[in-house]
Amino acid sequence: MPRPSLLRLLPGALLAALTACSGDDPTPTPTEPVPRATWHKDVAPVVQAKCANCHTEGGIGPFPLQTYADVYAHRDVLKAAVQARTMPPWPPSSECNTYAHDRSLDEAQQALLTRWVDEGAAEGDPATATAISAPTGGLSRADVVLKMPESYLPTQSPDDYRCFLIDWPETRTRYITGFRADPGSRATVHHVIAYLATPSEVQGYEARDAASPGPGYTCFGGPGGPDATRATWLGGWAPGSLGQDFPAGTGLRVDPGSKVVLQVHYNDHGQSAVADRSAVAFKVDDTVNKVAYVQPWSNPSWVNGTIPMRIPAGNEDTKHLWSMELTPFLGFITGGVLHNNVPVTIHSAALHMHTRGTHARAEIQRQSGARECLLEIPRWDFHWQGSYSLQKPVQLWNGDKLNVECHWDNSAPGSTDREWGEGTDDEMCLGVFYLTQ
Repeated sequence: MPRPSLLRLLPGALLAALTACSGDDPTPTPTEPVPRATWHKDVAPVVQAKCANCHTEGGIGPFPLQTYADVYAHRDVLKAAVQARTMPPWPPSSECNTYAHDRSLDEAQQALLTRWVDEGAAEGDPATATAISAPTGGLSRADVVLKMPESYLPTQSPDDYRCFLIDWPETRTRYITGFRADPGSRATVHHVIAYLATPSEVQGYEARDAASPGPGYTCFGGPGGPDATRATWLGGWAPGSLGQDFPAGTGLRVDPGSKVVLQVHYNDHGQSAVADRSAVAFKVDDTVNKVAYVQPWSNPSWVNGTIPMRIPAGNEDTKHLWSMELTPFLGFITGGVLHNNVPVTIHSAALHMHTRGTHARAEIQRQSGARECLLEIPRWDFHWQGSYSLQKPVQLWNGDKLNVECHWDNSAPGSTDREWGEGTDDEMCLGVFYLTQ
């Protein structure tokens, strides 16, 4: 009998070898089923870390999310918000940069919460509970605590923006090295920003305060001071924020005779107004290694009206861009706190527009032409503004430009042309950066 050729034997030999490598049975072993997610073991740590700071009893969230019963009762709302990426609120784009104290959910956390609801939202065994990590951030010391001079009952609904003047109590020059806000009414206080009124600016603020009946004065877009481009931020708070220390060894200089201008945004959520007397806490030191400056960044010509920042009626996407070198003018615009033609370190970034904003971006345009994103807000929401600390501070060198780009939709029926201004129907395009040299 003739011998089979090598080519005819090869397929059988290969099959035998593969079978031998995989055992007697070539059928793949089935994968183990994924255990059902439970509240105590899987879900509670995520909800406590990302949701409960706002959704607490008496907080700004419309309902608490602190216990299994709380979350089970709102499980469908939770799932919808997670899938739509509307909660927890975290406006910055992850494709631009990375930031400290990120409140957003990653892909695995989103999938977990969705799967838990789809599987029936089981409570599980309390004995299997996973330890809940303490939230990151927080102010390490509260050296100076300042309260609004008196309680204020909001008079406008649903939103009331009010500024209050508070005396700075220190009798010598000191440095603010951390900030926290303590809302008096967590159910209605939506954000707090503390601004510095230097001794030379105090009189202008006092005049505006005196001209307004009742505690404080209305201040929608900013503190309403003598120069909107020089309004120095001391700190900002939004729901979920625990406050924080500023970068180690840095701080904001405050001279005796200054005042703090506290802007508070109230939102009543359709409920009866509640009196509020919010406070702010500062970590304060006698000296710092590097004096910091909070730099508002916008086109001065928009602010003073010499070149209008025009947003035409009927236009769905109006864009304005402010781009200029910063380092050659630092001494002038910071009042000598920082020095001309010396590179700066950018530690944090914020963006500010009003209600017609759609998206905004702050970036460095390097002298080489390369662009480096600092902060991008792809879906602007006026009610969720904040300052975002960069995980890795960025150097701005001589020859680099600092760019701020804003977009608006002014196409609503009955719309009229808009320009820069402090009012509710006006607009702004502003970047805010925490700088050191």
